[in-house]
Amino acid sequence: MDAGLFTANNVWMMLATALVFFMHTGFAFLEIGLTRSKNTINILFKNIFIITSGLLLYYAWGFNLMYPGFEEGSMGIIQFDFFGSFGIAAPENGMTPDYADGGYTWWTDFLFQGMFAATAATIVSGAVAERMKIGAFMIFTVIYVGLVYPIVGAWKWGGGFLDSWGFYDFAGSTLVHSVGGWAALVAIYLLGSRIGKFGEDGKPKAIPGHSIPLATAGVLILWLGWFGFNGGSVLSADPELTSLVLVTTCLSAAAGGIAAMVLSYIMYKNLDLTMFLNGILGGLVGITAGADLMSPNEAILIGLIAGVVIVLGVALVDKLKLDDPVGAVAVHLICGIWGTLAVGIFGSMAGGGQFMTQLYGILIIGAFCIITSGVIIGVLKATIGIRVSKEEEVEGLDLHEHGMDAYPDFTND
Repeated sequence: MDAGLFTANNVWMMLATALVFFMHTGFAFLEIGLTRSKNTINILFKNIFIITSGLLLYYAWGFNLMYPGFEEGSMGIIQFDFFGSFGIAAPENGMTPDYADGGYTWWTDFLFQGMFAATAATIVSGAVAERMKIGAFMIFTVIYVGLVYPIVGAWKWGGGFLDSWGFYDFAGSTLVHSVGGWAALVAIYLLGSRIGKFGEDGKPKAIPGHSIPLATAGVLILWLGWFGFNGGSVLSADPELTSLVLVTTCLSAAAGGIAAMVLSYIMYKNLDLTMFLNGILGGLVGITAGADLMSPNEAILIGLIAGVVIVLGVALVDKLKLDDPVGAVAVHLICGIWGTLAVGIFGSMAGGGQFMTQLYGILIIGAFCIITSGVIIGVLKATIGIRVSKEEEVEGLDLHEHGMDAYPDFTND
């Protein structure tokens, strides 16, 4: 391979890595914007912990667990030598075009994948906002990011059994977003709703976030970061495929926002900005599994359906009396499922056989994530507890968990 092309590929992958890293700013802004100011420090602390601990865990064993190099004839479920595989080091030719078909170097590979790893726990962070103990969340993050996420990732991206079946997930509608979404669903079920979220009649009550401008900025940052999330998943700077992926990603996001805005207005007779924003995110999650397979028209259709799914998904979560302050379950879990199934409905791999393969993958990964997150959070609940006291929740986690105030010059809500 030409040295210039190898360099161009690697530079693009490093830029994509930086864009995915920037998405953590978007998640942080979105979460604090949609929640109350008295919990801002708590949410920011969780987001910083996720990215710092996530990278170290992925270096220590996550990368080796996710890409174990399954041997021929292996069942392709799990392969890991804990004591012999701590940390990583570039293999022979790992820094040359001989590695990864010249798409990037070994170290770029590690860092790009490491940025993905932390995203799953970030999804859970928003769903459990304003009522989960910080210590319990940190323990959950270490186990889920350190073990559960890389095991699931290995089943497809690491050449495991789902990959051999033909399951397809280009950039993680299921492997990243639904993995976080399943855990978020389990967590909010075990935690219970925030005080005041549901009235005596069982109807949900709005608990407004303290900064919708911050939430809006967060969504726009996430949209920008998705250029790296999906665009980088091409795994090279291939101009034709990269440009197509960026187009399908953007069109699906735009369509998702418009569909959510329109349906929300039809159902509730108001132009809800938060629903508009989550529609954009739903479109992004929905296209992520097949962004490289779709035409622009198909991407728009996937986004439109994702926008509808968002509005109906948020309503379903409320009807089940589950409290999800940021809409993480509707965005990441339900739209993640939709996007993964869409690979079997639209695009170059569409067909009944592919649809069933996608469905089997979703069910297997969903069962594994429900069981593992249920065990982790259930054990934490039975031992150290997962929910703060009523007094701490009412007065705010910033004061009780951190002894700090995010806005000392202003009155808390």
